[in-house]
Amino acid sequence: MNSLLRSTAKCLRTGAALGPHGRVWSARFLCAAADFQKDLGEMVKKDKVVVFMKGTRAQPMCGFSNAVVQILRMHGVDDYATYNVLEDSELREGVKVFSNWPTIPQVYLSGEFVGGCDILLQMHQNGDLVEELKKLGISSALLKAEEESK
Repeated sequence: MNSLLRSTAKCLRTGAALGPHGRVWSARFLCAAADFQKDLGEMVKKDKVVVFMKGTRAQPMCGFSNAVVQILRMHGVDDYATYNVLEDSELREGVKVFSNWPTIPQVYLSGEFVGGCDILLQMHQNGDLVEELKKLGISSALLKAEEESK
């Protein structure tokens, strides 16, 4: 928290800056946005699998978020971070800017943006998700089930 206060104070000392179309933005706004994007970068790298979603994994609040949770569950991925964007509008909009992706949910594997529900579903269907999880040291439960059935 102290580092956040120091960086905000530093930003405030710089004055104001011009934004698009000559609009004057306060340094506080610009620095807060830059700090938030940095925080998002740290959030997605903190865990092997990160999902920004509507609701929680126990209670997804939209069908797409639920589908992501179900896909991860089918693969036996239990250890992943989720962030409920419905609790924080700044997070909801900030993650869209961070990823340059307009929709929620958003999935990150090892700090890299993968995509939303549609991309994760496609990866699940074509087997790419098993391979990506393997790169993270996560053995898919579907792969285990397939091996056991042989």
